[in-house]
This record gives sequence, structure tokens and C-alpha cells, in this order.
Amino acid sequence: MTKKLLILGFTGLFSTAAFAADLFVRNNGSGGAYSTISAAITAASDGDRIVIQPKTNGTAYVENLTINKSLTFVSETIYNKYLIQGSVAINPAVGRVVTINSMSLVNNSNYTVTATGPTSGGRTTINIYNSSLNNVTTSTLNTTTNISGCTVQGNITFSHGRITANRAEDIAVYSISTDTSVATSDVEVYGNAINYVLSNFQSSYNFKFYNNFCAHVMINGIKAGSTNEIFNNTVYNPQAGDVAPFYISLNSNTITGAINIMNNAASFVLGATNACIQNESSNANVMASYNLFTNPFVTQGNITQSNNSGQVNMNFNNTDYTISGMNVNAGNPDVSYTDLDLTRNDAGHYGGSNSWSNYWPADSGGKPQVNYLLTPRTISSGTLNIVGSGFSK
Repeated sequence: MTKKLLILGFTGLFSTAAFAADLFVRNNGSGGAYSTISAAITAASDGDRIVIQPKTNGTAYVENLTINKSLTFVSETIYNKYLIQGSVAINPAVGRVVTINSMSLVNNSNYTVTATGPTSGGRTTINIYNSSLNNVTTSTLNTTTNISGCTVQGNITFSHGRITANRAEDIAVYSISTDTSVATSDVEVYGNAINYVLSNFQSSYNFKFYNNFCAHVMINGIKAGSTNEIFNNTVYNPQAGDVAPFYISLNSNTITGAINIMNNAASFVLGATNACIQNESSNANVMASYNLFTNPFVTQGNITQSNNSGQVNMNFNNTDYTISGMNVNAGNPDVSYTDLDLTRNDAGHYGGSNSWSNYWPADSGGKPQVNYLLTPRTISSGTLNIVGSGFSK
């Protein structure tokens, strides 16, 4: 089936914001600008924007940054990133919003982006777009992290937020404690290219894992009484592993919650187990339907099953992140899961409303990038509400 991306024109997908002031950072402080980003941060007030000129010949600003205000960081040169040799530490505070766009850190695991402590009595929001980073760790309490369109050489570890269209080694939703100032939204991880593991180990939020390409999905902790979804992912692992490609082992077997695994396409090399889905938690209500595997369909543990298929002919490419074969039109036939061209759901990361096509256009160039799209499949009366957001590169 040929995929056609549904193009929608509507007001409000991309919005502009008013900033209190623009502070400029340029090489050697030319034109009266600041010569370092740190100096601009010191001079800035909450709500200001710091506009950074990329240095010539790929030269870096050599400094560690501590961000202790609500600030936005952007490149002065359109579609170009500014390079930093150092780490970025964000100090959380109630109501603080930090937005980073078009930042590149020197490729060294010592240079990281971190949230340095929990927020007490409210929430901190961290937005990171179109950046090249090493490791991102923002798993502190009461912190929402939204990351989109980034290349992360290592891991993204966060406690709450929306993570879309990134490349990373691993993505982990992680927090050892429960948020005290709880956000109203779920954890959403959509359309990412993950070399290894996509995991959830937190007890504050429902989670939704949609349309990712990864090697494993591991669930080690959930919110008590939660309803969680693992939909339309492609899971491909050409190396033998110790656990099933979908693995549930909660940190406490007394925690109850639902995990719905549906419309996924997977292939793996047999290792310590031949199970496609493995539930080692007696109280987890795991439901699996319309999932396809190239392996014989085998499960372990208590799982409610329907319409799953094994030994299905499918081809996977974890370099180009493609899938082809009998996954086409093999997902749940209900209209709420239809693809962007309104045909039956394709199992795997191109199927459904949150298709990979939303987040990885064939030639994005310097165009703006969609980082969230929610399009209902049916409407019988009233107003059609479409929710979308994006950012400019």
C-alpha cells in the first residue's frame, strides 16, 4: 500500500511567542553582544531570549552553563546550530520554563544536559528542540521534559513529558519517587528511533508508547491503577537477548494496572527465552491483540490474548527504519486506529494517527517540524478538534 501523508491546514499549529528582551551572544562580543553564553544568562531576566551566533569553522563556546531562570535559547543563524564544549545544568524552580533550540554539544559523554534537583511546590518545564546532545537526564521530581527532533548519542532519561522524533540509544521514563505536584497529562513517547530499550519505571503517570522503532520495550514500574498503551511500535532485535521483546516485570507485584499491547510488529533472535511477550508480574493486567511477529507467537505469564500472529513474513531495516511485508492492513480494523490515508491500520511504526510519517518527513530540509499531532478518526456531530504543535529549525 502506498502511504499518503494527510496534509492539514489549520490555524494555530505553529505559534510565535513574545519575549521580554533579546540578548545576543557573538564570537568575541562583536557588535556589542556578549562574548559568552554564561554572561548573557547572568544579565538576563525571566522571559528573555538568548540569541547565539554559531562561531565560524565549527568553533565551540567553551563553557559550562547553569540555567537558573526562565529563558529561551536559539541560534542567530537560521537552520544552523551553535556549538558548546561543556555541560548544561538546569536548576528547577516552580513555574520555570527553559527552552533550548538548535544547540549542539561537543560529542563527549562528559558533556550532558541535566536537571539538577527536584522542584518543590510546583513544576518545572524543559523544552529541547532540534539539538545534538550526548545524554539528557531530567528525571527529577515535578519536572516535565519535552524533547523533539534531537539526536542524542546516549540516553534520554526523564520523569514526565512528551518525547517525539528523536534518535537515541535508550529512552527511559524513570523516577524512584512519586511526583508531589502532579501534571495533568500522560507520559507520551512517539515516533522515536531507539537503538536499544524503551522503558518505563515511574509510578506517577499513565504512559503511551506509540510508533517507535526500537529493540526492546521493558516495563519495570507503573502507576497504581493506571491504563497504559504500547501501540504501533516496530521492535526489531538482530541480537539474541535475555528477555522477550515486550517484557513486563514490575518492581512490586502488589501494584495493579493495565498494559495494552496492540498493533505492534516485531522480530527477534531467540536467546534465553522464545517468548514474544513476557509478563512476570502477577497483578499486571496485560492485554495483547493484533500484534505480529516473525517468530512463533509464544507468551509467558498471565496475558489476555486475541488476534495475534506469529511466523509472519516481514522485512525490517534498522538503518533506514523501515518495515515491509504482511504488516500492511494487519492491525486492529476498528476505525479509530486507521492510518493517515484512512485505510486499515498497518501494524508497526507507520500505522495509525501517530504514524512515523508525522515526525520523519522524507525531506525535511530546513522546514518547520511537527512534534505532536492528534487527529480523531471519527466525528458524528459537532466540531472536529485537531491538536498539533511544531517548531522551526
